[in-house]
Amino acid sequence: MKKSIDEHAERFSEHAADYDENQDSPEYRRAADLVVGHADADPDETVLDLGTGTGAIAFGVAEEAGRVIGRDISEGMLERAREKAADRGVETVEFGEGRFRDPAVPDDADVDIVTSNFAMHHLGDEEKREAISTLAALDPRRIVLGDVMFFAGPDPDEPFYSPEVDDPATVGVLADAFTDEGYALTAVEMVAEQVGVLVADADR
Repeated sequence: MKKSIDEHAERFSEHAADYDENQDSPEYRRAADLVVGHADADPDETVLDLGTGTGAIAFGVAEEAGRVIGRDISEGMLERAREKAADRGVETVEFGEGRFRDPAVPDDADVDIVTSNFAMHHLGDEEKREAISTLAALDPRRIVLGDVMFFAGPDPDEPFYSPEVDDPATVGVLADAFTDEGYALTAVEMVAEQVGVLVADADR
């Protein structure tokens, strides 16, 4: 991780008010749609959305899931997400502080699906492995990850990320991390050369 968790939290809190308006790239929108679609939650299932931000994925999966737990490190982003939930009258989504290696899942929740979009790339490769191990320990049937990732190699002339704060992994690194935890990749969606969506199902 190139910045501390507190530094990332502060940076996102500063931009919480206008975050939704600034997330208008076609790659981001396409990845978000794919994450929600691949989650494919049932009404009796619980979804954990990590790096939930202002709730784009959480509200998307809430249309089908029975319960959605949104977790983020930025209180500013969480406040905005709660405001949106209140405005929309959405009662099946709960937002609170949590992170990849400590998602703070309530004791009464059994997580069936984990989603995350454009968040894990802030972690270094070994930290990503630790995060995926933590998520696998929750025993979800499916993990859906949309993120900046390299299908070939980084393009230094046109990076789809900020090299000073982001640390994307190759698809291979992410795939190995999932399979090492007993998950099989069941879908690999290439949104762009540096953006993709991975679907990992428990090998049961």
